Amino acid sequence: MTSGNPPAQAAPLYYTGSPLEKAGNRRTDPRWLKETLEAPDTRVIPLWRDRCLVRGASPAPVSLDAAACSRLPAGAGEPAFLGLAADAARTGDGNSDGDGEGHGVFAVDLSDLDEEQARRLTGADAVLDVRALVGTVDRHEAALLAYARGLLFWNRHQRFCGRCGAPAERRNGGHLRVCSGPDCGKLLFPRIEPAVIMVVESPDGERILLARHRNSTLGTYSTLAGFVEVGDSLEDAVRREVREETGVRVGEVAYVASQSWPFPAGLMLGFRATALDGGTDDITVDDDEVLEARWFTRAELAAQAADDGRLGRVDSIDQLLLHTWLRGDRPCPGPGAGQQPKPLPKN
Repeated sequence: MTSGNPPAQAAPLYYTGSPLEKAGNRRTDPRWLKETLEAPDTRVIPLWRDRCLVRGASPAPVSLDAAACSRLPAGAGEPAFLGLAADAARTGDGNSDGDGEGHGVFAVDLSDLDEEQARRLTGADAVLDVRALVGTVDRHEAALLAYARGLLFWNRHQRFCGRCGAPAERRNGGHLRVCSGPDCGKLLFPRIEPAVIMVVESPDGERILLARHRNSTLGTYSTLAGFVEVGDSLEDAVRREVREETGVRVGEVAYVASQSWPFPAGLMLGFRATALDGGTDDITVDDDEVLEARWFTRAELAAQAADDGRLGRVDSIDQLLLHTWLRGDRPCPGPGAGQQPKPLPKN
């Protein structure tokens, strides 16, 4: 490995910073939704089986206007409301549920059509996963496409009530489903599956614990991660996942950043964790998930970045966490971040 070159800089955090006002207080009004959908400046994003319909040598997502959307066949799904493109009303990268003015943005699911028909109706050349468009669209467009993917995926897989099996009727522009069962009426909201992803550093802060995962397509070392389980706090989940995957015990846990990851329904919560004294050399990997785990110094991590031109997936928060540690930046611990779990009392 060469270490003379400076490490690559972290890429923008994709799938965050949506350019829309979600207008949550307006989407409960069916009349307003209908008028917004039919407006001449409305943008409709078509997807086919969780993939974007694209065209051009440098693939660009296809968009439909209200007239083209109205001509789609009955097999097309009902458009889901994403929000208002109110760029002038935005401040910073946060979303606001206010009444910002702007044109409506919807997404329509063409999954019940065959691919050739979906492409012909939209003028698309191909279908591509949102993640394949990273580098050809900016992070705000990537956030919009990922948001559309996640909402349409949930609607397609939540057509029936999980309690009684009756059809679930769509409401609020696709952000709510209500069971139609006469004795049920359960409210169904889009599901989000939280997961923690973390850099684990040695007690002296000079080394970082990384692993090669069985399900990784890159084959390189990356951060540890796992889903939050029932009964976990986020800090509990960090400590549990690190211990289960590597045998290393963690003390202090501090929040860094989060990333929407709707593939299909994830929310990645990034942390910095510090290993407890005395346990850093006892690495025992979970063979079902991890091929190998080892400690890296900053020099070794910088050399890997110089060799590969990047650290981690270009569109993942993994890269942000690694670069933050490499620069020596310290996260701000939240309430209870440094608290250690107490042993249960013996009976």
